[in-house]
Parts: sequence; C-alpha cells; structure tokens
Amino acid sequence: MAQLDAFAALLQQENTRQNLVSSASLDRIWLRHIADSAQLLRFAPSPGAPWVDLGSGAGFPGLVVALLHQGPVTLVEERRLRADFLARAAESLGVAVEIVASKVERLKRPPFDVVSARAFAPLPRLLDLGTELSTTKTIWLLPKGKNAQSELEALDSSWQGEFRLEPSVTDPEARIIVAEGVRRAGGRKRR
Repeated sequence: MAQLDAFAALLQQENTRQNLVSSASLDRIWLRHIADSAQLLRFAPSPGAPWVDLGSGAGFPGLVVALLHQGPVTLVEERRLRADFLARAAESLGVAVEIVASKVERLKRPPFDVVSARAFAPLPRLLDLGTELSTTKTIWLLPKGKNAQSELEALDSSWQGEFRLEPSVTDPEARIIVAEGVRRAGGRKRR
C-alpha cells in the first residue's frame, strides 16, 4: 500500500508537468486508476505469469500490476516523456519492471502469458498489434469501459477465440474484455 500511495503522489506531481491523466480524475485516483488497474490481477493465469502492458501511458494498468504481481512485467510506451516518467517512477518505487520506449510494432520478444491495454487502441488495432506478443494460451485483459459490448460486436469475424465480458469492480457500467485463444482465421498463430 505504501508503494501505491507513493506512486499516486508521483503521478499527481508529474501531472503538473505533462497531462498523464485528466485533472478531474486525480480526486478519484485510487478508484479510477489504481483499483481499476489492480482488479485485472484476478484474471492472471498464475502469480508469476509474464505480463506485457501495451500503451502504458501513466502506468495504468502496467505499473500498478508490476507493484502487485510476482512475475515479470513489461511496459510498452512509445511517447518518450511518458516512458521517462515510468522509468523514474519504477526506480523511485524500487519495482523491477522492463520499460520499452518504442512502438508496439517494433517490440520483438518471446510471447507473454498476459497482454493488457487500457485506453490504448480500438479493439481490432489492439489485437493486430498484440498478436505477435501472444500465443493461443495468452490471456488478454482489456478494460474497455461502457463500450466493451459494442466493441466486441463490431469486431471482424476473422478474429477467433473466446471473448467474454467481465464486470468491473470499480464501475458498475464498465466491462473488461477477457480473451483467450486469440487468433486471426486463416493466419498462423504461435501455440
């Protein structure tokens, strides 16, 4: 809890320099950002599962996950100022996390057991970007808010897998897309 408190303070301070989160949400930082990120851990396949967070931005959910998860966590953020903030925050908090200051497309890594992304890209683009970092056994955790159902319904039928909506514990109207076995029909997928 002390590390999460320290992270909240770092975020509020940095938010005066760069717009990491909306000023209105700073009053609700614990519920809106920290608890909202932490709730994803309940879907991890194991406590040590390798995890990648795409478009980490201010560290949600990635840096919160890194503080609470036992396994390795990689944060991918292409915007240099935000990546620098994540590196300073991780160092200050004493959390071991890999921060990749690059576009997701350029990331060449072995697949991860968990792929997460919050407010990063529309679902089809997100799946396109993340499939190279996943296998059919990877769990995708995608907080999508109130529009989760419509994003799933609009998804091209060439995307295969088990997609389900889970309720958010922080917002009764929000949903989390949890997906497994994600692959594009007719395309190759690592197993």
